[in-house]
Amino acid sequence: MNIFYIRSSLDILKADDMDKINRTFASEFLLLGLSGYPKLEIIYFVLILIMYLLILTGNGVLIIASTFDSRLHTPMYFFLGNLSFLDICYTSSSVPSTLVSLISKKRNISFSGCAVQMFFGFAMGSTECLLLGMMAFDRYVAICSPLRYPVIMSKVVYVLMASVSWLSGGINSIVQTSLAMRLPFCGNNIIHHFTCEILAVLKLACADISLNIITMVISNMAFLVLPLLVIFFSYVFILYTILRMNSATGRRKAFSTCSAHLTVVIIFYGTIFFMYAKPKSQELHGEDKFQTSDKLISLFYGVVTPMLNPIIYSLRNKDVKAAVKYLLNRKPIQ
Repeated sequence: MNIFYIRSSLDILKADDMDKINRTFASEFLLLGLSGYPKLEIIYFVLILIMYLLILTGNGVLIIASTFDSRLHTPMYFFLGNLSFLDICYTSSSVPSTLVSLISKKRNISFSGCAVQMFFGFAMGSTECLLLGMMAFDRYVAICSPLRYPVIMSKVVYVLMASVSWLSGGINSIVQTSLAMRLPFCGNNIIHHFTCEILAVLKLACADISLNIITMVISNMAFLVLPLLVIFFSYVFILYTILRMNSATGRRKAFSTCSAHLTVVIIFYGTIFFMYAKPKSQELHGEDKFQTSDKLISLFYGVVTPMLNPIIYSLRNKDVKAAVKYLLNRKPIQ
């Protein structure tokens, strides 16, 4: 009797252990995307493919122009080249898999693939926030202290600024991704997004995510709020300096050097705040409707914004247009 009781207890413990393993381990996730709208999937496939090709072409041309044209070897175009490279990396980490899921209906992504996608998405987003802040500071020094600009923004300084942005974004993403992917997931592995977006993954966890929330708040303060404050105060001083200029030509030139960057900042931060600052009451009523709108907004943030960046900088900048024309008209060396 005792032996039978011990064996039964061991069997129960083993069953509990197996159930715990099955309950806490997810080998893959399902990315729903627009699965509820099959007629729209082929349309979105074509649109996303066209936009992705434009992203690769536009940002690639900007990188080549800022690298090979000596007239663009300045801090502003160095940061612009970094921003273009970042946009290519960000979209390449998620868009190809989105295209595959739209055309083949294959919506599953492995646990490790989801972690890699989450890492690159978070790293590129964090780095872009810092780079936009660095670019605002560069414009502030160029307009408000033009005589000291070559000393303050020397090559060592702006290369260090860009390196800190990339390194900080990578470290932040390692912390957030490792904290998210160590959580247990209890059966539900359906992500209501095109990609492994960190907030969508956290919703699937069946454990306390208070540590994740705390680190996310700290991360948002460091990578969203602080760069935004730098951008805001930089443009306050820039506007003050421009309004004090006596020359209308000088004011117009100063505005033109800032307009492209300011447009990109408004699109970038506007999309982020629209995604994450939505009232909770809206989520409770018409949940499916708002889930679809969230997906489309995340698509805009992930594809449309990187596509617009090179267009905005090319249309609003004579130096970039001149460099592109110069590169296109160059004859190959025989």
